[in-house]
Amino acid sequence: MNTPLTFLVSGATGNQGGAVARALIARGHKVRAITRNTASPAAKHLEALGAEVVQADMDNAQSIRQALKGVDTFYLMGSPIDGVEAETAQGIALTNTAKEAGVGHLVYGSVANADLKTGVPHFDSKFKIEQHIKTLGIPYTISAPVFFMDNMTAPWSIDALKDGKIVQAMPKDRMLQQISVKNIGEFVTSLVERRESVFGKRYDIAGDEVTGESIAKIVTEQTKHPISYESIPVSYVLEQSEDMGLMFKWFDEVGYSVDIESLHQEFTDVDWQDIAQWAQSHDWGFLDSRKSA
Repeated sequence: MNTPLTFLVSGATGNQGGAVARALIARGHKVRAITRNTASPAAKHLEALGAEVVQADMDNAQSIRQALKGVDTFYLMGSPIDGVEAETAQGIALTNTAKEAGVGHLVYGSVANADLKTGVPHFDSKFKIEQHIKTLGIPYTISAPVFFMDNMTAPWSIDALKDGKIVQAMPKDRMLQQISVKNIGEFVTSLVERRESVFGKRYDIAGDEVTGESIAKIVTEQTKHPISYESIPVSYVLEQSEDMGLMFKWFDEVGYSVDIESLHQEFTDVDWQDIAQWAQSHDWGFLDSRKSA
């Protein structure tokens, strides 16, 4: 490993940012995790692992500027939870702050194929931030993951899974590239340790490519609970969220195009997981109390 560095990690109490923070800590780096609530269980967990947890507001440039003091690398990710326009505006403001603070390396967490004019709103919003980063004249790298394997056990998926179903707006035999958040953390750690050799580069990253039907079989084998795959119409998702509906429509009609074999050969220091390995490493205890039919 290179000399330990100091990192500011956004989204550190969430899924993706938390994986980055844990991977950096595991490699002996110093992590400063920003959160609005330093008393949350996730924040306390990071503290127990050795992170410095600081209170900061992503919409408050001064608080971020303060958090960036003494930092070698800034891992920045955003969320379209308040709308894609808000995500873009916040990302541009934060990258400007990173430049003002003289950050030595900005790693931006985008999404795979966002540079290919997908028409998916939260892909396009991230690409606008990528384009802005390129104009700043600072060392940067783009980490762009595909669909998360971990979405299968996210809060919005748990109830269906307890009922023995994986529900998605895609045909059962449609391949979809996916990645574990653990691998995202490991990949970002690999990037920051390579430093100068990855400046100015963009990486689409994935761990596996698999159908929904195959995933259901793998989870059934791993958990010993019967799990089936249920395909729902994209129109149903569009009624709930245009952004998510357009994403699943794009998944079915186009889909991610990561060169998985070449990526894994280049980054052999990442312990890449396929869907079966991810399932084996996951805690499925919640299925033991699944609802009765």
